[in-house]
Amino acid sequence: MCALELEPRVETERLVLRPPGMHDAWRIADLVNDIDIARMTTRIPHPYSLADAEGFLARHVSGEAAGERLFAIEHRDFGVIGMIGFHRQDAAYPEVGYWLGRTFWGRGFASEALKAALAWAKGSWGKRAIASGHFADNPASGRVLVKAGFLYTGGVAWRESVARGEPAPTRMMVWLA
Repeated sequence: MCALELEPRVETERLVLRPPGMHDAWRIADLVNDIDIARMTTRIPHPYSLADAEGFLARHVSGEAAGERLFAIEHRDFGVIGMIGFHRQDAAYPEVGYWLGRTFWGRGFASEALKAALAWAKGSWGKRAIASGHFADNPASGRVLVKAGFLYTGGVAWRESVARGEPAPTRMMVWLA
């Protein structure tokens, strides 16, 4: 059994948040190989290949990303539609990041997945504070974070975006359990 298979499942009305497996690599690569998705993240390069997805998943399966929690966002009808994960950044508490394939934007899936992931982080993982942020030119992500209960800190950090090839202003937020 790989390390990711030990991660929990979280179910909502329309979604299942579950550990991703190597079998998801092709779907992840297909969805995220979109400049409009990649440029709104800090870590995703563009173009994004199957080898990139396999390498990303292998780091998690091997335990190299210890302390991080990663979920595939799976829609009951459409299969994997995105990813959500908690990782360490600059803050003393975990930071959450997420993305959805373009076809699934504007349908409330990001809000639904984020709320479920936060409930899991509080209840099962015992976290009382989670950080996040969104690039200033991505107000839709800011709306998702606000709907999930995040508050703006007033801080703006310049975060590197691999796909952009440069830092971008990031409006920082916090969620308190």
